Amino acid sequence: MAVTWLRLDLRRRWRSLVVLALLVALSAGVVLTAVAGARRGDTAFDRLWARTLPATVTVLPNQPGFDWSKVAAIPGVTAVGLFAVYYGAGIEGMNGVDLGFPPANDGVGHTIERPVMLAGRLATAVNEVTVSPHFLTANHLRVGDTITVRLSTPAQAAEGIDASQVPPAGPQVTLRITGVARSPFFIDSPGDGGSTLPSYAFFQKYRADILGPGSNPPTYVNALIRLAGGEAAIPAFRADLARVTGRSDIDVWDNYAAFGGPVKRVSAYEAACLLAFGLAALLAALILIGQAVARYASAVVAELLLLRAAGLTRWQAAASVALGPALAAIGGATLGAGAAIVASAWMPIGEASLAEPNPGISADWLVLCVGWAVAGLGVTGGAAVIAWTALSAARSPVFERKSSILAAATAAGLPVPAVVGAQFALEAGRGRSAVPVRPAIAGAIAGVLGVVAALTFSAGISDAVANPARFGQTWQLYTLYGQDGQSEAPPAVVDRVAAADHDVSGYLDIRIGGAQAGKISIESYTYAPVDGKQVPVVLTAGRLPDSATEIALAPTTAKSLNAGVGSVVRLAGGAAAKPMTVSGIAFVPSGPHNNYDEGAWLTNGGFDRLFAGSYYAYKFLGAVMSLRPGANPAAVASQLDASVARATHAQGILFLPPPPLPTAELEDVSVLPLALGAFLALLALGAVGHALTIAVRRRRHELAVLRTLGLTSRQSRLVVVTQATLLAVIGLALGIPLGLAVGRAVWRVVANFTPLAYRPPLAVGALVLIVPVTVLAVNLLALWPGHRAARLRPGRILREE
Repeated sequence: MAVTWLRLDLRRRWRSLVVLALLVALSAGVVLTAVAGARRGDTAFDRLWARTLPATVTVLPNQPGFDWSKVAAIPGVTAVGLFAVYYGAGIEGMNGVDLGFPPANDGVGHTIERPVMLAGRLATAVNEVTVSPHFLTANHLRVGDTITVRLSTPAQAAEGIDASQVPPAGPQVTLRITGVARSPFFIDSPGDGGSTLPSYAFFQKYRADILGPGSNPPTYVNALIRLAGGEAAIPAFRADLARVTGRSDIDVWDNYAAFGGPVKRVSAYEAACLLAFGLAALLAALILIGQAVARYASAVVAELLLLRAAGLTRWQAAASVALGPALAAIGGATLGAGAAIVASAWMPIGEASLAEPNPGISADWLVLCVGWAVAGLGVTGGAAVIAWTALSAARSPVFERKSSILAAATAAGLPVPAVVGAQFALEAGRGRSAVPVRPAIAGAIAGVLGVVAALTFSAGISDAVANPARFGQTWQLYTLYGQDGQSEAPPAVVDRVAAADHDVSGYLDIRIGGAQAGKISIESYTYAPVDGKQVPVVLTAGRLPDSATEIALAPTTAKSLNAGVGSVVRLAGGAAAKPMTVSGIAFVPSGPHNNYDEGAWLTNGGFDRLFAGSYYAYKFLGAVMSLRPGANPAAVASQLDASVARATHAQGILFLPPPPLPTAELEDVSVLPLALGAFLALLALGAVGHALTIAVRRRRHELAVLRTLGLTSRQSRLVVVTQATLLAVIGLALGIPLGLAVGRAVWRVVANFTPLAYRPPLAVGALVLIVPVTVLAVNLLALWPGHRAARLRPGRILREE
C-alpha cells in the first residue's frame, strides 16, 4: 500500500519533494563541510608532525667551532641536522627576504625534518633550492623558475654582516626552484613572505662565503636533533648536554611546543568557529526542513484520512507519508555529501591550512557516513512522527483555547490591530491555524544575539590589533647591538646618548640570557631603567622583581612551569641552578629566541646571580625605548642612529618593533565570527519572514471575520506590522544583553589562549544601529504579508471555510 501511494504521490508532488531534497542537500553540504573542516584543521599539525621525521629539539649554543660530535654521541640522539646561522645572503629583487639557513650536513631534509613535498622534489644539487608555499605566492613564481642570490665574501661572513643592512659582495648564484615543501621547522606564518631552503651541496661549495675563512670560522652552526624518547626525553637530554659541553645556558627548544603550539592554539579556535557555524546551519536546517516536511505531511495526511475508513491502518498511513520524504532525504543527503567532498578543497582554513600535509580534496568518511545516515533517518522519522501525531489528533475534535493575550490586551484598551498582531506574534494557535511562533521568537533572539556577539568580538580584535600594548609592547623602538658577550658599541655610550634624547620617555638597558628549566628555555631580560626613565610593563598578576632572588615570568612560560605568584622555580643559567621566587606574571619583549609571552624579567642583580659562570656574559645586548606622545618613531630612530653613529661609529642599530605575531593570526580568524553572525541574522530573517507569511495564510479566517466586523485594509497591514515589530522587540530585549555577554566571554577565552591583556570590548556603533536596523528589517519583511492581508476577500474565505 505504501509503495503504491508513493508512486501516485510522486506524480502529483514531485516538485515539493525536489525542493525538500535540495534543502537537505544544501543543509547537509554546509554542515558536513563545516564539521569535516573542523576535524581536518584541528589535526593538521599533528598529521604533519607524524609524516616528517620532525626534530624533537632545536639546540642553539651560538658558539663558533662547537663540537657536535659530543652531542651526537648522547644516548637517545637518533639524528642530528646542522644548519648555519647565516644572514649574509640577499635574494635579488626581494628586499627583506633572506636565504634560508643552509644545511651544514646531509641530515636536514633526509634523516631529520624530511618535508612533505607539495610539488616537485627536494633540492639536492648546488644550483637548486626548495621553497615554501608562501614564497611562491608572494613572489608570483612556480616550480622551475629561478632566483638569483648574492652571497657575502668570506671577509664579510667573518664580520657577521646582515644583508638587509650591508650589501653582500660575494658570488652571485642562480638557483632553480625544484619543489615546494612543508615541515614543522620549515613552515609559513600568517602574512609572511615565505622561506627558502638551499641544498647541502650549495653549503659545501660556498662554505667559506657562508661561515667565513679558515678551519675554525666565526659563523656558528646550530642543530636540529631527534630524540628516540620524544618530548619526554628532553629533560634528560638537557642534563646530558650540560654535562658534555660544560654549559647550562644553551637554549634547547621543544619543537612541538615551539612550532606546533601557536599553530594548534589558533587552529583549535578556527575549528571551534567552524563547529559553531555548522551548529547554526544545523539549527537552520531543522527549522527550514522541519517546516517543509510538516507541510508535506499535513497535506498527505488530509488525503489519507479518507482511506482510513476503507481499512488503512495507522501504521500504513504513517509509512505512506514517510516514504516520499525518505526518498528526498536520501537523494539530498547524497548530493550534500558530494558537495562536502568538493568543498574540502578549500579546507582547512586559516592557520591550519599552513600546516596541512595533504592540501586539496579529502573525504572524511566518518563524518560523511554519519551525516548521511542522520539526514536520511531524521527526515524520515520526522515525517512519520508528524503523520502519526496528525492521525491521532484527527480522532478528536479541536477546541480553540481562548487567548489570554487577547483578553489582556483588550482589557488594556489597545487598538484592535495591536491586539491581533500581538496574538499572532505570541500565540501559536491550534490545528490548521497553528503558526510557528516559537521558531520565530527563537530566531529573532538568535539573530540579534549572533550579530551583537560577533561585532563585540570583532571590536576586541580591532582593539588588540590597534594597540600593541595588549601584547605587552609598550615601547616604540628597540635595538640589539650585542651578541654572545660582544657588542658593536660601548653599552654605556649607547645608553647615555639614546636615553638623553628629549623624545625618549622610557629607556631599558636589557641583557638577555637563556635559562633552562625542565623541557623549556627561558629567555631572561634585565629590567634596568637608565636615568630613571622607566618603560611600563604589562602585568597580568603580581609585580616586577625588586631583588636578586625574584623573577617575573611571561604567561606561557609560567603556564609551562605550572608556576604562579609566590612559586619558587629552580633555573639553570650558569655554573649552578638557582631558586627564584616568582614575583609576577608579565609580558616581555619579543627577541631572537622568544615570543612576547615566553621569557622572564630579572633585576641586574638577579641576572648576575642566575648566569654567574655562564659561557657568555650575555646572549644578546640591547635596549627598548618608549617615546613621548606625538613623537614619530621612524624620525626618532633616524635621529638616534645618527647620534649613536657619531659617538660610537655603530650604524643602523635602532629599529621599529614589528607588530606582534598574533595580530596577523587574529585578523585571519576575525572573519569567522562575523560570518557566523551574518548566518544567524539570515536565519532570524528567514524564521520571522516565514512566521509572518504563514500567519496571514493560516489565520486568514480570523482576519476575514475581523474584516466583516469593520477592520480596514490599512488596519490589516498594521496587524502584520505589529506582529513583526513585537518579534523584533523581543529579539532586541533578550538578544542585545546576551550577545554582549557572549561576545565578551568568547573574547576573554581567546585573550587567554593568545595570550593578551584582556579589555572588555564594546561595539558602540553596533549597539546604536542594531535597534533601528532590526526594526527596519522586520518591517520590510512585513510588506508583502501585510499587502496580502490587506487584499483578503472576506466573503470568499468564509464561504470556503
